[in-house]
Amino acid sequence: MNAPEMFQLQISRFIRAPREKVFDAFVTEALLSQWKSPRGMKVAACSVDARVGGRYRVEMRSREGTTFTVGGTYTALNRPERLAYTWQWQGENPMAGFETLIEVDFIATDGGTELRMKHSGFPAAAARDGHNQGWSSSLNRLNDLLDARGSAATITLLGDSRSSYTRTARMGLAEKGVAYTLQPCAPHSPEILAVHPFGKIPGMRDGDIDLWETSAILRYVDEAFDGPSLTPGTIAERTRCEQWVSAVNSYFYDSMVRRYVLQYIFPKGEGGRPDRAVIDRAVQDMTPQLAALERAYAKSGDFLAGSTLSFADLFVAPILAYVEAFPEGATLLSDMPNIRRAQAVIRQRASFTTTQPQQG
Repeated sequence: MNAPEMFQLQISRFIRAPREKVFDAFVTEALLSQWKSPRGMKVAACSVDARVGGRYRVEMRSREGTTFTVGGTYTALNRPERLAYTWQWQGENPMAGFETLIEVDFIATDGGTELRMKHSGFPAAAARDGHNQGWSSSLNRLNDLLDARGSAATITLLGDSRSSYTRTARMGLAEKGVAYTLQPCAPHSPEILAVHPFGKIPGMRDGDIDLWETSAILRYVDEAFDGPSLTPGTIAERTRCEQWVSAVNSYFYDSMVRRYVLQYIFPKGEGGRPDRAVIDRAVQDMTPQLAALERAYAKSGDFLAGSTLSFADLFVAPILAYVEAFPEGATLLSDMPNIRRAQAVIRQRASFTTTQPQQG
């Protein structure tokens, strides 16, 4: 009778830190507790007896309070070159009872360490693939921890700083206190097409995890990182938030940005001037849209979906800043005191002031 097929996972990751430091992060409780769980989770407790035959135990906890516990035994420790240990989930886990093996080589390279990991002994491809996602996210946190640039070494936002959608994503990252690297690129450029299948900006990379569409990027950032929640607390508030995000994507961006603002920035009328017919039709559509926002702010206060800033405000604010910069938009907004009040509040926030786009 043939032995059942086993599956293995191999991961390679460059980390800009000496291999001694990378090795120690695997076997030191104080360091392990800072990265040994996927983004959006915490290490609630860990214990380490870093010697051959010694045991370790890591308790991870989700935002919802669910606990996931893994433990095992060290089978090889050769600092700073090689580490091996068993891996076994405990409690009510589909992998409970299955023991797998992790082998890690730490290779010194120019500027840092190449980490090569093999995780073997999975009973099914689905189990291997699930662990691949978990390890990718956890190793992103390890990179945040050990690289002097912090999360800016792991998180890259691709886009044009002048884009309202790119600014929305940047404001969200700033509100969460997440350091990142902005990689300037245009829509449909090779760089953005490598992340976004339809070539739109922004896109984001967290290590080897690709993300596209602004709403998805914000959702990921909000759930993956500490800091104030950008998601409203009640069902009614979350619904209102989603309504306004959808309104931006379905209505506001087309009339206020594509047909109005961009007509001034990239004029397509006769003689290289803005096309008045296009602008007039856009202003006609913008008028009831801004009126709806005015009524919403009159009812909700400074924020669209609850008592604190949310996705909805992050989507709306960059667009209104552009609209107000041009004559018809400024005239419309001059008669809308609730919008002006709310935008005055958000424009005082560091997330707004530090993401002001450079024109030209």
